[in-house]
Amino acid sequence: MKVLVSLSDKLYARMQAVIPPRQRSKVVAGLLEEEVRRREQELYNCALAVEQDEQLQNEMADWDVSVGDGIETDTW
Repeated sequence: MKVLVSLSDKLYARMQAVIPPRQRSKVVAGLLEEEVRRREQELYNCALAVEQDEQLQNEMADWDVSVGDGIETDTW
């Protein structure tokens, strides 16, 4: 798949100077992979923190009484 991205002229010139033409896509893909993995880990860590927050779990449990209250989400 091809993706169009915008770079500043200065960054593009620097990239051309240090990364050979046939390696640029691989380098960009590798950098994106690292960034996506880092952000996914951050989200996972946030989810773990929410699950381990006892006060929040207690507050959420208070809302369990609304389960089965007749409001169906698939009718919206």
